[in-house]
Amino acid sequence: MSIATVSAQTTSTQSGNDSLVIDGVEYNARLLTGSGKYKDLEETLLATEASGAQIVTVAVRRTNIGQNNDEPNLLDVISPEKYTLLPNTAMCYTADDAVRTCRMARELLDGHNLVKLEVLGDEKTLYPDLQQTYVALETLVKEGFKVMVYTNDDPIAAKRLEDMGAVAVMPLAAPIGSGLGIRNPYNIRTIVENANVPILVDAGVGTASDAAIAMELGCDGVLMNTAIAAADNPVLMASAMKKAVEAGREAYLAGRIPRKRFASASSPIDGTFF
Repeated sequence: MSIATVSAQTTSTQSGNDSLVIDGVEYNARLLTGSGKYKDLEETLLATEASGAQIVTVAVRRTNIGQNNDEPNLLDVISPEKYTLLPNTAMCYTADDAVRTCRMARELLDGHNLVKLEVLGDEKTLYPDLQQTYVALETLVKEGFKVMVYTNDDPIAAKRLEDMGAVAVMPLAAPIGSGLGIRNPYNIRTIVENANVPILVDAGVGTASDAAIAMELGCDGVLMNTAIAAADNPVLMASAMKKAVEAGREAYLAGRIPRKRFASASSPIDGTFF
């Protein structure tokens, strides 16, 4: 790669032109955040702002976005005019429940079609039920939804979800809320290498280094909630996660050195006089 190419690539990245594109829409931020588990709406807002996120997930079954007039409304602090809302089907265990939840979100959000699909298999692991996920995805795509879909770290499943019409595939790094980090980087890398849609790590991130690793593997973005909301200082952690995602992306674009078993001198000896 020439110096001119590297310079142009670096300038493009630093100027914000290295965009995340989901269903034809460009986003400057590659960190997506959740809106749950914060102590109050003020903390939700402050952490979201510190993260730099432009896409914010909303658990429709657990968050008021207008369905309950006598409760605080998330939309009062996370405005659809400023953020792209990503209604999700958290706590759905069947395809029917997930589809019904997406339909409700579209009605509440005036025809909004971008959704995050997750159909869970059991309450202990919160791993996805792939068979039910396939059924729900097929229905949602037919109904015109733009679906970002949560899955396990199986490259075959990820490719099938893409082929079925998902606009982004979101493999878990570890169980939801576990904070265990990237447990199977080789599978994540394989998913990335075979994909023609954005791949975003979803679930399992615990700290900033986990987010950086996900991006260094070539992921297009990272979605997280618990890692920020459950931190001792959520706003500070949100800021750390923003920097980690940006650093990991730049490191991926830069290209890391190969791993070697033995030392390699930092200073070349060719052409020296001793």
